[in-house]
Amino acid sequence: MSCLLYFCRILCLVIALPFQIMDIVGLYAFYKRLFPLFAYNITFSYNDKMHETKRDLFRNLYKFTGPDGTLRLLEIGCGSGANFKFYPDGCTVICTDPNPHFERYLQMSMDASKHLTYERFLVMSGEDMKEVRDESVDVVVCTLVLCSVSNVKRVLEEARRILKTGGAFYFMEHVVSEPSSWTYFFQHVLQPLWYYLGDGCTITRTTWKDLEGARFSELHLRHFEAPGVTITIKPHITGYAIK
Repeated sequence: MSCLLYFCRILCLVIALPFQIMDIVGLYAFYKRLFPLFAYNITFSYNDKMHETKRDLFRNLYKFTGPDGTLRLLEIGCGSGANFKFYPDGCTVICTDPNPHFERYLQMSMDASKHLTYERFLVMSGEDMKEVRDESVDVVVCTLVLCSVSNVKRVLEEARRILKTGGAFYFMEHVVSEPSSWTYFFQHVLQPLWYYLGDGCTITRTTWKDLEGARFSELHLRHFEAPGVTITIKPHITGYAIK
């Protein structure tokens, strides 16, 4: 299987070569402008398939409401606002994303989610959230984002920094499969092409290990197979960690 994997990966690298050239000469930036449109449309299908899982994940958000009766939530890589409908009434949301071209689609989701209060949209990466004060939010949410950041450990450090003591970090991510599976095979074969089509998405990460080493006081994590999605992103993890 290793020889077949090597051969197929080389083939995929060749197919991905035009994207690599576009990236080198600066033309890939045009795709970054289009990517929010693709992501926005994919969101509807993904949310339909993951509705029950997301509902269960965010069911206990209210437990982290601050002593003043408000729940301040910051979402890393909010994209087009796919999680908004799962947040409790009255929640104050701070949105962040490194791609400013998501704002148009984000506003559409805001307009459709009148039960929330939106504080601001910050264009910044999860690795560097210096505009957000230490221990200033009750909850940090990060779904389908840690696959595309450049430094997972740094993002988790930043999440811990801005969380109040006793606050929670909620996550849902696709991860690498078991090495003996066909899913693992296709993940490693398609990774070079997937990276460009997914705007930096990596499908071979062991993100649960980063969470286990992130120095949260509690970690509630489970592995599951996402229903109805492409084989390359079927293995998922979900849960929350408490500072």
